[in-house]
Amino acid sequence: MRLEISCQDRLGIAQDVLDILVNKEIDLRGIEIDPVGKIFLNFPNIEFEDFQHLMPQIRRIEGIDDVKTTLFMPGEREKNQLSAILRTLPDPVFSVDAKGNILLSNEAVSAGLELPSSEINGMEIAEVVKGFNFTKWMDGKSPGPQSSKVKFIQQDYLADMLPITVADGEKKSIMAGAVVILKSEMRLGQQFTAFHQSPTDSFDRFVTESSFMKRAVHEAKRVADLDAPILIFGETGTGKEMIARACHQSSRRSEGAFLALNCASLPDSVAETELFGCAAGTYNQSSGKVGLLEQAKGGTLLLDEIADMSSQLQAKLLRVLEDGEFRRVGDVEPVSVDVRFICTTCRDLGQLVEEGRFRKELYYRLNVLSLVMPSLKDRRQDIVPLAESFILQHSSKLGRRPAKLSKSCVDFLQQYPWPGNVRQLQNALYRALSLLDGKEITKEDIQLPSCAPSVTYIDENFEGTLDEEVKKFEKDLLKRLYPFYPSTRQLAKKLGLSHTAIANKLREYGINKATVKL
Repeated sequence: MRLEISCQDRLGIAQDVLDILVNKEIDLRGIEIDPVGKIFLNFPNIEFEDFQHLMPQIRRIEGIDDVKTTLFMPGEREKNQLSAILRTLPDPVFSVDAKGNILLSNEAVSAGLELPSSEINGMEIAEVVKGFNFTKWMDGKSPGPQSSKVKFIQQDYLADMLPITVADGEKKSIMAGAVVILKSEMRLGQQFTAFHQSPTDSFDRFVTESSFMKRAVHEAKRVADLDAPILIFGETGTGKEMIARACHQSSRRSEGAFLALNCASLPDSVAETELFGCAAGTYNQSSGKVGLLEQAKGGTLLLDEIADMSSQLQAKLLRVLEDGEFRRVGDVEPVSVDVRFICTTCRDLGQLVEEGRFRKELYYRLNVLSLVMPSLKDRRQDIVPLAESFILQHSSKLGRRPAKLSKSCVDFLQQYPWPGNVRQLQNALYRALSLLDGKEITKEDIQLPSCAPSVTYIDENFEGTLDEEVKKFEKDLLKRLYPFYPSTRQLAKKLGLSHTAIANKLREYGINKATVKL
């Protein structure tokens, strides 16, 4: 039988409990005293009549708050947990005392030595693990964790030695022993391979607490393995390239290359050469140049910010999509294309088409499958999980312990409008961690430019009527929500209006699946 006694911190209270057991001639098998104010007793089962008298007597002791039975002593539970961990570990594990004598070993050791644990316990570890002087290491002034190549059952292992110390009451530590873990070359190889292996689901890295982001990732998973072009819409910093890469890694082209061309960062002539390559002798290229279209053969080509591509390149790209082949700059021989196109843009391509600034035929060729990456201000539920994820990443790179976010910092992060979206959040936390002295990130550590609320206020001198401005706002709101609620019933439920009212408004503003990117 085991008792758990909750008590106050009073000198002699444990002795008062023991006196009662002595008076009742109860044999005590064990006693443990917890610093949080608990005494645990272990004694043989007693008759119910004796037990009835024992409990009230203990409760009447001054300072005793509660007495109840318990299934385990804390030490028993810890021992059973440790034994369970040791049994399940596939690597040989030893626990040794300060003189190097084996106190405990797991089943992997017994299997390797072909001896029962009862015979192994008590042996010197130097008898079974060769190549390292355990006694000299533990006799050192302040031995720290160490790794060394050793021999166990005539095979090479990497040994991790972890010292066990206990406090001596004077803020000093005494060496009490060590834990030794052995890893074979095969096990190390398996772990190294697993560490560098790509995740089985490339979309697992996305934080999807918010409904908008759940929808975006769900749709990306559905279109990832299709071979048609994908057009990804979203503000700058929302992770368009990241989800494009995830689509590639989840597709049948995952073994092929994933290459990217930023259409906004290069002059027209340079972008053309980068994309299509050039023949020998063109632009002083003696041996010619292989373009991204050829380099990405069998893989995926990302055209970042496609809206900034020049009209000339748009025409050439349209020809590639229609014919499945292209010609290098300065060459007449056609080259076949085996590439999946993914394009991103932070601009309204439909509006650019109406204005004549983007080719209509190319727009419809690219907009076969489309995704919308929500802005961070529409993902409030994701902000704190994203922040914690970035803190872990940055802390690892900076070689420091992960910091915590204070409540004021959490509130600030959730209220800030984030015009730079996820990228801005990531950069702000990196800067905060780089300069942080303590263990907690406060609002003052996050240095961000002042931003007005996301509501757009109308100048007092605006031209037009109130009704016109209200309709303009209403149209913008419906157009923004429609990709995430692409049916009148869904949108009506979101906005608390009737199905008929929403249908009439969508019809009035010309918002439908043909005019809005879903």
